[in-house]
Amino acid sequence: MDEMAEALPGSGSLDRRAELSEFLRTRRARLKPQDVGLPDFGRHRRVPGLRREELAQLAGVSVAYYTRLEQGNGRNVSAEVLDAIARALRLTDAEHAHLTHLAKPKEHKKKTTARTEQVRGAIRHLLDSIEVPAYVSGRRSDIVAWNRMAAAVFGDWAELPAQERNWARLIFLRPEYQDLFVPWEQKASDVVSYLRMDAGCHPDDPRLSALVGELSVKSEEFRRLWAMHDVKEKSYGAKHLRHPLVGELTLHYESFPLSDGTEQVLITYHAEPGSPSADALRLLASWGTDATRVGESARP
Repeated sequence: MDEMAEALPGSGSLDRRAELSEFLRTRRARLKPQDVGLPDFGRHRRVPGLRREELAQLAGVSVAYYTRLEQGNGRNVSAEVLDAIARALRLTDAEHAHLTHLAKPKEHKKKTTARTEQVRGAIRHLLDSIEVPAYVSGRRSDIVAWNRMAAAVFGDWAELPAQERNWARLIFLRPEYQDLFVPWEQKASDVVSYLRMDAGCHPDDPRLSALVGELSVKSEEFRRLWAMHDVKEKSYGAKHLRHPLVGELTLHYESFPLSDGTEQVLITYHAEPGSPSADALRLLASWGTDATRVGESARP
């Protein structure tokens, strides 16, 4: 919990220097010398992964310079140096972007507020017209809008208080979502990685800090995943679900960032045509949100 205390100071914001330091340290620790063509001295190594001097050599910077950066001092670091370090650490595109956010933060014109996110009317109409499960995810993985099919598959979020319509809260604090996703651990890891990415962009968001603090107290698994400093952007893939009414589902999801400056993402789910999952979705569509209530009564 010591690391969490450092990451969540009393000001209600994340400590960017501590975040930068821990992110670089964890990325360096996961690389082995043989991964980057360096000799491995086996049992004589005192640290997991690469040493700072080895990483500095690979990136073409001085050890003192890299050490200052890993200690959280990213002031005046150039984009070229960050690119070199990202290559040396073999960062993904999302990790590279996260490193840049932490080391070279952008100045925001307005301080982040706790105002509830709004969805444009046109997007709500679009959701209503989509025949597959779809919802809009906002900052902090908040669920800000959804359609009838999303409610049939994931639960009727309209019955929850607005602050509870959040993927992190659902995944870590509500047992029924641990039963819904197979494996649950993958969904949990994804959600935490999205939050980490958001934290790098908006470290001064008090609602995000409060969310991380609450989940850290209430969920040991959240604390473990948060300490890994993994980051990920919403993209595409497949999710396996165990629905209380129709059983096993395999759904493919796609993410569409909205181009209106809100940082909101439209996420859709669909099944392979002719598959048992497609048949199950048609069955759920015929029940609509009533499927959620039937599912609740069917649970032991």
